[in-house]
Amino acid sequence: MSTKNKLILIVDDDQDYLYQMKTRVESFGFQTLLAESQKEAEELIEKTKPDLAIVDLMMENEDSGFILCYKMKKKYPEVPIIIATGVAAETGISFDINDENNRKWIKADRFLEKGIRKEKLKEEIDKLLIKINS
Repeated sequence: MSTKNKLILIVDDDQDYLYQMKTRVESFGFQTLLAESQKEAEELIEKTKPDLAIVDLMMENEDSGFILCYKMKKKYPEVPIIIATGVAAETGISFDINDENNRKWIKADRFLEKGIRKEKLKEEIDKLLIKINS
């Protein structure tokens, strides 16, 4: 699978994490588009359709990532979304998107805890992109 023309939207209000993720994703050969908030991401997706999105959960609001996922899936249902968050470490709350009830309202394809290893991130991105291209 060619990564050269694949565009990954990365959304996070933590600038350090945003640029760390940008560097990682670009090292895999993908192009990146960055947003520092739910609002900024919503403006970007009005003009640009990414091939995949990596979204933080808690930004302007505690549920900004969920809202952004919902809006993205409504506009681009085929675009895979990874929620990358530290919410479990911060709050003790965890989400299981494999649970049928949660899948109904969590409009993400993967839910990953921040601190994910580089190899695991690449593996998850590749799996999701292969899935939509098959």
